[in-house]
Amino acid sequence: MTPAARLQTIIELIDEVLASDRPADAVIAKYFRDRRFIGGGDRRSVSDQTWRILRSRAQLMWALGTDQVTGRLFIAADLARNEKKTVDAIAGVFSGAKHGPHPLSSNERRMAERAGERKTEIPREAKLECPAWLLAKFAAAFGADADKEVAALNIEAQLDVRANTLKTTREAVLAGLQAEGMRATIMPIAPFGVRVDGRMNLATNSSFRDGEFEVQDEGSQICAGLADARPGQAVMDYCAGAGGKTLAIAAAMQNKGRLIACDVNIKRLERSKIRLRRAKVHNATLRVLEERDKWVKRQAGTFDRVVVDAPCSGTGAWRRNPDARWRFAPEHLERLKTTQDTLLDETSTLVKAGGRLVYITCSMLPEENSERVNAFLERNTAFRPVPVSSVWAEVFTTPPLTDETFLTLTPARNGTDGFFIAILERTS
Repeated sequence: MTPAARLQTIIELIDEVLASDRPADAVIAKYFRDRRFIGGGDRRSVSDQTWRILRSRAQLMWALGTDQVTGRLFIAADLARNEKKTVDAIAGVFSGAKHGPHPLSSNERRMAERAGERKTEIPREAKLECPAWLLAKFAAAFGADADKEVAALNIEAQLDVRANTLKTTREAVLAGLQAEGMRATIMPIAPFGVRVDGRMNLATNSSFRDGEFEVQDEGSQICAGLADARPGQAVMDYCAGAGGKTLAIAAAMQNKGRLIACDVNIKRLERSKIRLRRAKVHNATLRVLEERDKWVKRQAGTFDRVVVDAPCSGTGAWRRNPDARWRFAPEHLERLKTTQDTLLDETSTLVKAGGRLVYITCSMLPEENSERVNAFLERNTAFRPVPVSSVWAEVFTTPPLTDETFLTLTPARNGTDGFFIAILERTS
């Protein structure tokens, strides 16, 4: 592709992301799937600039002085501020060449010039790429560390993978990745995790295709480990999604016992089925949940572990979905809190005496985390919290990350996505 054609591709991508209610990574992946003729080098170049724009969206809008921004204006502002190009140089790539963007209008040229020259103090919410109403919640949660925590959520996440111990070892996965020229190291905490510095084409990686490893953030691996699922137990993954934690739990169970992976979304479970088959998981059954599901009621009191990876704001995953912060509103948070309360109440009935309810979110907001769990414990005296540190020694060889009852992981503190986990035991 010519530079002009790459620029036009980025404009189209940005406009599609702005117009869609789907996550940017899904929009971008589909765009490239539909255009397989775009080569690897061009894809990387287009992706890099697209994600750079999405990660600096608020700053670019502030620089342009408008919230009515198109892909063309985002590109112009990005070139002016992030690449320090003059307005004449920017106009030069908006040349109207074949497959490229048409020339800048006089208004677009004026706004690009403004973006490059604007030097006044940038507002805090634009600097941190975070809506003001959420900044207040981060401040309440993290105090003096709030800005550091929010800033870390705008740094591109690394590639983490988990060795599938049903088929291989972490050492073998590490050696294989290094033999392919990847800069790979073992994770500091997750016992089966490998961290890769850089990108990898999973579609062409034979070890991935053979199910020897799965992509999974270290924070997610830690949460799955703290479920402490054991061979021979009955375990339910209640909000299984595409099966990331289901796979890790199945490996911990060594394919022995009863593992039920549930979700309301059949498409997510279909993706999970493919991953489970690839990983050679044999003890898992998939089930689509229906509203007022009678099957769930019949399972009351039969599970040693019930893992609830609850729907949440996803604030802890902003490194991977930077656009999500701009699609999340206060009313969404209120609806999620109701859903989370309902899930805790419903799934608690599935846990047998002595069993555990493991509540997980990828949120960093206390309203979705400790506040929901504490409210549940007030309603349900049959459960008691189990300190994370007491389970930690059963699963990991490193010292516990906290001496508090619940665990919150963050990119700034732990180098993982943001996660919360609470372990609750039924006493009667």
